[in-house]
Amino acid sequence: MTPRDRLTAIAVAACWGLNFPATHVALEHFPPLFMVAVRFTLLAVPTLLFVPRPAVPLRWLLGYGAGFGILQFAFLYLGMDHGMPPGLASLVLQSSAPFTVVLGAFLLHERLRGRQIAGVLVAVAGLTGIAVHRSLHAGLLPIVLTLCGGLGWALGNLASRQAHPPKPLQLTLWMSVVPPVPMFALSLVVEGPHAQWRSLATIGEGDGPRAGLALLYVVVFATVLGSGAWTTLMSRYPAGVVAPFSMLVPVFGIGSSWLLLGEATDRVELAFGALVLAGVLTGVGTTRATRSTRPAGSAPEPAPAPAAAPVP
Repeated sequence: MTPRDRLTAIAVAACWGLNFPATHVALEHFPPLFMVAVRFTLLAVPTLLFVPRPAVPLRWLLGYGAGFGILQFAFLYLGMDHGMPPGLASLVLQSSAPFTVVLGAFLLHERLRGRQIAGVLVAVAGLTGIAVHRSLHAGLLPIVLTLCGGLGWALGNLASRQAHPPKPLQLTLWMSVVPPVPMFALSLVVEGPHAQWRSLATIGEGDGPRAGLALLYVVVFATVLGSGAWTTLMSRYPAGVVAPFSMLVPVFGIGSSWLLLGEATDRVELAFGALVLAGVLTGVGTTRATRSTRPAGSAPEPAPAPAAAPVP
């Protein structure tokens, strides 16, 4: 990976880290499932009007939208709405890393090196420690919901990897077309029309403007800019080369949640979080990628195995 692409991956991690306190602010006003629907509708409408459909198989477009758009954010927002602190959520969501590695090996037959496997196991041990510690001092449901969000992200990773988009930003934008209808329907059934309407009707009152600005950050920076850059990197390198940089997200997520929201993270959970990061760094340290020498716009060469994986 070139130095410029490494800096891009770090910038995406910072963007996604700040996304967690922004999401927390927005969820104080919007119902979680409805917020997923609104988030992607704000992207889907201009995408349908102005962005050509990406030249990728429909199944991978739908898979990317279902995994990255629906499953990740529905479970993540539900977890945060049920009390998952934003900083801790930014850490637990990185379960997408081991999920991506394991799914890549079993579904895409990507070959893993010994140190990569060891790194994933260390990361899993850290995540397990966080879950166990959390279950002893608070409800386990928010952790489980967030882990399910990580699994959804991993499925989206593999779908975007298989799509090989010639223009990755187009794929990122068109992914937003998938979630709105099913999420509006699910929100209607679970949260009810009254909660949906109230959140929209009171957007100019109380915490509404603050929540609206937070949602705007989520849409523009986390989704368009962050996910667009991430998808570009995923199209150039094996999933396991790019994905470990997502482990920087909790560094920015925990730090920004502390600075902006005053959230204090338990020292035990921070210690297990350091173990997660150590596991990922172990895996990424043995992974090398060769940039494709094919002409621009052509499909990339088949990739070697991932080392570990990618939010929002």
